[in-house]
This record gives sequence, C-alpha cells and structure tokens, in this order.
Amino acid sequence: MILRLTLTSPKTIAAALSGVALTIGLGACGPSQTTPTATDTPAAPGASPAVAPGTPTTTTPSRLDLQQNVLLSGAGASFPAPLYQRWFADFNKANPKARINYQSVGSGAGVQQFINGTVDFGASDVAMSDEEVQKAKNGVLMLPVTAGGIVLAYNVPGVQTGLKLPRDVYVDIFLGNIKTWNDPKIAAANPGVNLPNTPINVVYRADGSGTTGVFTKHLSAVSPTWQSKVGDGKTVSWPVGTGAKGNEGVTAQIAQTPGSIGYIEYGYANQNKIPFATLQNKAGNFVTYNDQTASNALDAVELPENLRAFIADPEGAESYPIVSYSWLLVYPKYQDPAKAKTMEAVVEYALTEGQRIAPQLGYIPLPPKVASRVATVAQAISPDYNIAVAPPAGTPDTTAASPGATTPGATTTTPGATTPDTTTTPGATTPSPATTP
Repeated sequence: MILRLTLTSPKTIAAALSGVALTIGLGACGPSQTTPTATDTPAAPGASPAVAPGTPTTTTPSRLDLQQNVLLSGAGASFPAPLYQRWFADFNKANPKARINYQSVGSGAGVQQFINGTVDFGASDVAMSDEEVQKAKNGVLMLPVTAGGIVLAYNVPGVQTGLKLPRDVYVDIFLGNIKTWNDPKIAAANPGVNLPNTPINVVYRADGSGTTGVFTKHLSAVSPTWQSKVGDGKTVSWPVGTGAKGNEGVTAQIAQTPGSIGYIEYGYANQNKIPFATLQNKAGNFVTYNDQTASNALDAVELPENLRAFIADPEGAESYPIVSYSWLLVYPKYQDPAKAKTMEAVVEYALTEGQRIAPQLGYIPLPPKVASRVATVAQAISPDYNIAVAPPAGTPDTTAASPGATTPGATTTTPGATTPDTTTTPGATTPSPATTP
C-alpha cells in the first residue's frame, strides 16, 4: 500500500501532514485479516506525510524467507519520513509477512525511545553523541542510509522564486536582528526584486529535532555570534519566532503564514511546492539546492570508522551549505532471530533499491563507498542473512557476507569486512548480553 495524497491548500497541508499514519500494516497478522486501503488506514499524530502522487513502485523480489509474521517498530526523524514510508511500503510488497511501523516523532524522541529499548529501531538526522551511546543499554549501530539538504523555505507575498540570502543575512534573520523583508541587507542581495514591507515570522522546530541539530550546527559554524548566544543542538532557545512540531508542522506553518521563513528538509518543500532561498556557501557563491550541489557537499566529507560525521559547513565552490546524512539506529543483536534477519534485510533494501528511489522524493543517494561500508557494519545484525550490495568502483566483490549466513548467492566478503562481533564491529557499542525487549 502506498498512500497517495494531493495537497491543494495551506489548511489541507496543515491537516494532512499532521494526521497521516506511517503504519505499514501490510503483512497479514492473522488468517482473517486483509490489507487495509488508504481510506481505512487510521490516522496517528506525528506520523509522516504520504508519498508524492504518481511515484512508481518497486517490485524486485526479496531474498528474505520468513516463516512467520514479523513486526518491526521504529520512531524518530521526520526529515527522512517520506522516504521511509515509501521504502517500508515497497519492502512489504516483496515481503508480505513483514510489517513495519515507523512514527515520525523527531530525532530527539526517536533516540530516547531507542535508548530505552521500546522500539526495534530508531532514526536520527544527527548521529548519537558519546553520552547517548553509553546510555543505549542494548548497544547501537549507527547506519547512514540516506542524506538530504535543509532549505530555508519562505512565504513572501510577491516573491515566488529567486530569493538570495547571504550567510550573515540568514543568521541575522534567525537571531531576530533583521525584522522585515525589505530590510536593506536583503534588498542589496536581491536587486530588482520587489520586497514587501512585511514582518518576518521565523518558524522553528518546537520538538527535539535532528533537523534543528544540523541547522544550528551550521549557523554556529557560520557565525561566532550565533555560537555564543544560541549554540547548537536538537533543541535550543530560539531568539525569535514561532515553534511547530516536525518538518510536517513547520511546512504547514510556512504555507499558511505570509511573511514566514523556516528550515525544512528539501523533500517537504519540493512536494508541497513551497519556494526556498538560494544560499551563500563557504566559498562565497550563491548555490541553489539540487542533487548535484548536495552531492558536492557530501563528497567533501570522509566518514570515520563509526560512520558518524557532521557536515557543518562544507568546502567546495558548488557545494550546497546545509546537508546531512540521516541514520538508522539499530541494535547489534536482537533476541528474536526473525526480527534480526528482517532488520538486516530492511537495511539491504535501503542500500540497494532504496537508493534508486531516493532522488524521486528529493533525497541524495549514498556514494557507493558509503553504502558498501554501511553494509559491512550491518552484517553484525543477523548471522542468518547476507547483505548483497554493489561494490565501489575498482573492487571485485559484490557481497558483504555474514559468517554463518546461508542466503544463496551471497557468500563473498567485501574487502575490509570483519567477522561481526559485538565488541569490535565498527560503529557498535554493545554491552553483553545485548537483547531487545
């Protein structure tokens, strides 16, 4: 099932984005149950928005062989929620016995639920801190599975496209130092644009948010004033503005409030046809977000062994300045072998078919070398499944293999892969024993 939703007005956006459930209840849970349609799927607060109409589906057969129904529950970032919805729906089509429930509650809440062990996986747009990792009683593998850009979306009467914002200007807007749209600093960067004498209404995330963490880390890198007065984190004390919950809520608030500006993931702006500014990057150039400028920014960063990286202010003449990986948070070991196998198969899907789908919804495909490294780390999840991914250019092997796995056609080992171990797997910190509820 893929929920299809056309948003035609700001009020429709506000209602729809806050009310669509991301419960992919597609596998039969009992002999008498049938798959619900979009019209009988219940709404849940905080769930992610529906995918764009007309997006083609994926039907590649799965190698996952489940003998019973499996439910995976997850919670976290709203940044990748539209993409996750598509992934989990397509994954279920190939695996009818697998059901995946993901709630778009924000990175902060998702990390906390993961730490508490109340979900099977979490999601965050900011990699977990050392302190958070230490609190995760069941350990954690931090797996970057997608990436995207944060745009400054706006609703300025009479200005539909082409707004340029220099670095010092957008910092001052969010500091509250620039208060109207016809401010001389904005006008100087936009000659010929009829900027109205309209008050600027800043919209920010009211919930604990990885999107906020990425955005404020960028502002801190750009501006010593921001760093000293506000700082960075999933939650900060905003100098000015109105709060809204989730990328969904910020998107809706901008759409229905003339004079507003806020930070949202590109896919939300793209799907809802909300204009966003061209931003000045570290090299001093004005760059519009697109697949290429976002990829340029990712290429400027080398992921460390634990796959945790922060891209505060990327180098490069044509790099878009605000991008981030988004991480799945999974346990190195699961008490239920069927859950472990299913979770590893979900990661495989995300690294293969999922990457081909990502650009359709406004996300950046992972570089092949990153996907290969993520696959190697994820082999620790289950000894009964092998993740098969295409290798980076110049490497001959096609599979990162789990020792003991019996999946046909997946027996070779990606160079650099090591025997999965709860104490030595890159990116994992696991006390012993490590089990999920």
